[in-house]
Amino acid sequence: MNNYGIINKIYDGIVEVNGLKLAKYGEMILFSYNIKGIVFSLNKNNVNIVLLDEYIKLAQGDKCYCTNKIFEISINFNLIGRILNAKGEFIDLKKNIFIKEKYSVEKIAPGVMDRESVNEPLLTGIKAIDSMIPIGKGQRELIIGDRQTGKTTIAIDTIINQKNKNVICIYVCIGQKISSLINVIEKLKKNNCLKYTIIIAATAADSAAEQYIAPYTACTIGEYFRDKGLDSLIIYDDLTKHAWAYRQISLLLKRSPGREAYPGDVFYLHSRLLERSSKVNNIFIKKKFKYETGSLTAFPIIETLEGDVTSFIPTNVISITDGQIFLDNNLFNSNIRPAINVGLSVSRVGGAAQYKIVKKLSGDIRIMLAQYRELEAFSKFSSDLDIETKNQLNNGEKITLLMKQKPNNVYSVIELITILLIIKNIFFKKIKSSYIEYFEKIIINYMRKINLENFLNINDNNLEFKINELINFFIYGSII
Repeated sequence: MNNYGIINKIYDGIVEVNGLKLAKYGEMILFSYNIKGIVFSLNKNNVNIVLLDEYIKLAQGDKCYCTNKIFEISINFNLIGRILNAKGEFIDLKKNIFIKEKYSVEKIAPGVMDRESVNEPLLTGIKAIDSMIPIGKGQRELIIGDRQTGKTTIAIDTIINQKNKNVICIYVCIGQKISSLINVIEKLKKNNCLKYTIIIAATAADSAAEQYIAPYTACTIGEYFRDKGLDSLIIYDDLTKHAWAYRQISLLLKRSPGREAYPGDVFYLHSRLLERSSKVNNIFIKKKFKYETGSLTAFPIIETLEGDVTSFIPTNVISITDGQIFLDNNLFNSNIRPAINVGLSVSRVGGAAQYKIVKKLSGDIRIMLAQYRELEAFSKFSSDLDIETKNQLNNGEKITLLMKQKPNNVYSVIELITILLIIKNIFFKKIKSSYIEYFEKIIINYMRKINLENFLNINDNNLEFKINELINFFIYGSII
């Protein structure tokens, strides 16, 4: 700590310091009043430091010191159920806990030999995603769409669906309004999800430096649980505002702006974050006698403008992730929720992270739905349609209605299989579109009422037959 510097300038959360000859990029610097900062620029005559705390108490001529450490946060299992700020400090009204274990927020992602293939499903509870865009533990699946199209709703529903599944969830709020964060917390509290969730808050009211560091803090927490052999899920809401915060810092540091005024290393900003999400093997976790794998699954959220996925940040993050869920503004306005465009959405892990029965039943549904979207647009310009086209339009409309889902109403895998078997049933072609949602509702409500999921096993060879018997009972016993 004998390597010190003298403050030369203070402006907009940036401190220019003379001295600190041994400072390293990304190192934590300690000022008086326990104010912390991170080294962002190493210049010939000075060092630029971005402050993570209020700088009102600092003055020109004050001393600061090197710590020889990358920025660190305290982590253990006591963080579960708590709300933290970007620096890993408790900001809820619960009792503060002293935690000894410290971890650096910047880490190198696991190498190829340390990773396992992604082959275990992470169910979101959303019918359209679990059937057509399957997600596996350790995957990075981008949620992309315009403002107010239901991106956060998909993320929250996924957290709700992890109840009793031993998955630790981390929600990172980056640059959102405080009211939006409160709404998310209330939804999680209402559904009793806070007992396995950690919330990292860097709202619009916080500094650009805190918004910049928040996702790295959250990723480090997720890695801690992953390296203990546990499964964790992290939601970055959203990385567009994270890029804005980094652009703001870079422009204040007088770095050369590039495309859309972003600095040249903006791709590295997100790639080094998202590459840390993975499924790691037992060698990495150092389990000698028990075979165990841990995983960190990431759901980065990106906001587009007028559905433009070709702008700088969306294209960057699409190229890093293992697929994307694209939310369409037109579908949302047509009251189709979740407004998932199956033509533009994809999972690059695909069927490898799907139960065999779900993979078998959902194989052609995605194609049928994509064809329906095309035919629907085409049919508006043609009054005379052949019978085959009319049948395709009719079936596509019914599948669309079956895939509709209310927020915070998650479906179990058994309920999803039931929906897929309804689509496969001969009765599906005969039933009118106006009755299909009612028919689905009475079956699902009945299954939930008698807790049918407790009596059925996903690995049962006769599962398909048993659920078909239930569907036929409702067809011939209740409807006809």
